[in-house]
Amino acid sequence: MNDTQYNLNFEKLCSELKLGELLSSPKPISGGLLHRMYAIETTQANYAVKALNPQIMIRPTAVQNYIDSERIATVAAEHIHAQPAKRLMGASMHNIDNQFYFIFDWIEGQRLEQDEVTINNSSLMGTILADIHKTDFTQLELDRSQETNSKKIDWMFYLNKGKNENSEWIEILDSNMDKLYEWSTKAKSSSSMLASDKVISHRDLEPKNVMWRQGKPIVIDWESAGYINPMHDLVETAVYWSVDSSENINKEKFLAFIGGYKKRVGSLTANWEVVLDHGFAGKLDWLEYSLKRSLWIECTDIEEQLVGTTQVIWTLEALEQYENMISDMKNWLNS
Repeated sequence: MNDTQYNLNFEKLCSELKLGELLSSPKPISGGLLHRMYAIETTQANYAVKALNPQIMIRPTAVQNYIDSERIATVAAEHIHAQPAKRLMGASMHNIDNQFYFIFDWIEGQRLEQDEVTINNSSLMGTILADIHKTDFTQLELDRSQETNSKKIDWMFYLNKGKNENSEWIEILDSNMDKLYEWSTKAKSSSSMLASDKVISHRDLEPKNVMWRQGKPIVIDWESAGYINPMHDLVETAVYWSVDSSENINKEKFLAFIGGYKKRVGSLTANWEVVLDHGFAGKLDWLEYSLKRSLWIECTDIEEQLVGTTQVIWTLEALEQYENMISDMKNWLNS
């Protein structure tokens, strides 16, 4: 078990950043699977506070990556409705006793569940993704040297370690072992083929990362923002906005998203087979990270370990479902 733990001190956070005095205990809220989010009410205002995962923040490039993600959000907010972190005391990210935080103004709005997404929602989000891709971020002078292609993953290492610890996912991981290496080969090959064409984007524009207020979307949670192949980002995001809660894809919503994107950029030219193969990459990376959490290789506490275990099973199922979608999506994109 790693000694890196969350070290939350909201009173000191509010005091040092002059946010006002807390009126009640911070309330945990849904905020993704990597970090922890809290709603706080002070004498000045209501805020959403993101406490960044300490295990992630010890990575050599993590601090700069998160600073850059908020710089991207700030520029994007000049072109779309987006919510960057608040700049306080001259900074967007704050370190209080080795615990990093982002502070956001509280948004009165709602997220759409997957089954609530309409064709119009999908089309609108397609245009918003295009607007992000068309945004000029050159002023930020972001470092591209940290970009990496899909790496080789030793899945047998995790299977054997899981067997030693009697992990609950060993059967489903074992049964997918051949597929994992097949998907990894496709991800690595497609990553190399798409590497030369990159834009800066949100990179995680799922329904959970969009707040709707009076029918208008506000894009939140920019922590994953960075360079990405635009057609891969397009297809992956179109899937986010066209699958239901059972991960079944809806053709009309998928094509509505693509159509919304094309309204801004015109016709599309791509090798869709390569683009679709690259869709395995992010899921495989997430699977490996979930395995590390489940096995206490990169994990802060039991709560995170349980999330890792759940996500291993969910991601393996998602990979199978994605493979089953590819044929239909390829036909839709080529038609």
